[in-house]
Amino acid sequence: VSAKVDALARKRTMRNHSATHLMHKALREVLGDHVQQKGSQVDPDKTRFDFVHNRPLSDEEIRRVENIVNAEILENVDCQLRVMPIEEAQKTGAMMLFGEKYGDEVRVVNIGSSCELCGGTHVKRTGDIGIFSIAAEGGVAAGIRRVEAITGDIALSYVQGMETALGGVAGTLKVQPNDVHARVYSILDQVRQLERQITLLKAKQVASQGEALAKQALDVKGVRLLAAALEDADAEALRTTIDKLRDKLGSAVIVLASTDGGRVTLVACVTKDLIGKLKAGELANFVAQQVGGKGGGRPDMAQAGGTEPEKLPDALASVKTWVEAKL
Repeated sequence: VSAKVDALARKRTMRNHSATHLMHKALREVLGDHVQQKGSQVDPDKTRFDFVHNRPLSDEEIRRVENIVNAEILENVDCQLRVMPIEEAQKTGAMMLFGEKYGDEVRVVNIGSSCELCGGTHVKRTGDIGIFSIAAEGGVAAGIRRVEAITGDIALSYVQGMETALGGVAGTLKVQPNDVHARVYSILDQVRQLERQITLLKAKQVASQGEALAKQALDVKGVRLLAAALEDADAEALRTTIDKLRDKLGSAVIVLASTDGGRVTLVACVTKDLIGKLKAGELANFVAQQVGGKGGGRPDMAQAGGTEPEKLPDALASVKTWVEAKL
């Protein structure tokens, strides 16, 4: 068997491992001394570091950690690796991991301003790390955060990829990369304005349908009954239309529904003078069960949904029989 070290993988691992030491110290400097390592994984592609902290890192905190580590890299100082008795190591102030078991002799690693006990592979000078970038941050458990960082050529490729993506977005928006942020916010504002206009137009359209529907109300034992479907109406539009119909019809039972793709939305209303005999929640559930759903709500107003819009016409037609039986 011939064993050979993968030189590229080795160098990448060295960069990531040494950067982990610098990042650990930077995290304590930025976030506080409560930061303690709770796990890490170093490989050629990245360094993954878990630590004690009770909230997400802000963008500003991430940038500060990156700046501290990259400043140490630019100093390009020698890294020192020394083996000594553990008592002597303790006097140097080297950081020891809580819960870790150490022998009588330990290896003290000085990388820039970081001093830790470590037996792993490291760079000879901080400048060998090249560049450091935090690529991800998130929570893994209660009070435990995780950062993933990259270095060297991996970090360079990552930054170049981000620049290419930003350039593509800037080209699509026909602005300079520095103006992308402002342009995106401007577009989002325009979208919100258009959405408001669409909502108003839909409300007007539904209102006009409601005016026509009022004339279709039936008289069931002295109670006005309307069960109908509206086009392009969401739940809010249905409720608004019902409020207007309730004022027009007086003592009434109203069920309005709409469909969107494979979904059914329906709202039922019973005027307050009738809730002793009829309950909107029961009515909404009665109709919803026929269209593959369920629902409920207050005695005077209830909402429901379903997944079988093809059954909606028959379900609405059954409302008359349900009301007659209750009255």
